Amino acid sequence: MFTIDETAPVVVRLSTTIDAPLDRVWALHTDIDAWPSWNADVDQATLNGPLLPGTSFTWKTHGLDITSTVRELTPGARIVWGGPANGIEGVHVWTFEQADGQVTVHTEESWSGAPVEAAVTELGQALHNSLTAWLTALKSRAEQAS
Repeated sequence: MFTIDETAPVVVRLSTTIDAPLDRVWALHTDIDAWPSWNADVDQATLNGPLLPGTSFTWKTHGLDITSTVRELTPGARIVWGGPANGIEGVHVWTFEQADGQVTVHTEESWSGAPVEAAVTELGQALHNSLTAWLTALKSRAEQAS
């Protein structure tokens, strides 16, 4: 099981509860090509093959061109991706838990590398803001479809 780098200078953990069925939340989150349609922070995203461990996807967010690789996938429950971007090594873990007709989405991400060490506070805040916006957008779109 892949996890974030607990020793990284930046680690952010957040969660939200979404009033929508798990299959809808999971489908939205894992339809990588459609991210820009509901997440304003993602300018483009392309999955380079089937959604399976080892498959990469390219995406653009906040002016960064990123290539991430799916490292772990448990359909409906967990997806992990990561990779380098502009000297930052990121690992991102998402988990999904359904209870009482709602889904709790947990996200945790670590960033390490020289750019992070040079600006821990600023990049930690940037990651926190980005993940907060992502969860808010996912919740909004999933609950809209109700």
